[in-house]
Amino acid sequence: MGAGRRRILGQRGEAAVESWYRRAGYEVIARNWRCPEGEIDIIARSPEGAAVICEVKTRSSAAYGSPFEAVTRAKQRRLRRLAARWLASEGAGVGYGRIRFDVAAVTVDPGGSLVVEVREAAF
Repeated sequence: MGAGRRRILGQRGEAAVESWYRRAGYEVIARNWRCPEGEIDIIARSPEGAAVICEVKTRSSAAYGSPFEAVTRAKQRRLRRLAARWLASEGAGVGYGRIRFDVAAVTVDPGGSLVVEVREAAF
């Protein structure tokens, strides 16, 4: 799969996860929040008021392993640093009781539909 097709699949996966959160009663605060150190895929507020930082991994097949396996310890540390950056940016973190890190795995089923699985408090 070429880079353009991977990018499009990734965008579709993020949109599917955003819809999953909205249907579950979350308020999506930002998608693809960026700073010089990197990007957070989705930032949401849970129904209980927690700030949720979600890393989305989309795969067209299991050839390279589970999407969950792609979120390594190094990636987790990076996401924690990015979350701290977001929380400090322009008072963005004001009003959140706690912060939670989720990982969303998006896969393509044999019919071409996207399947979303979200692990809440994944790390």
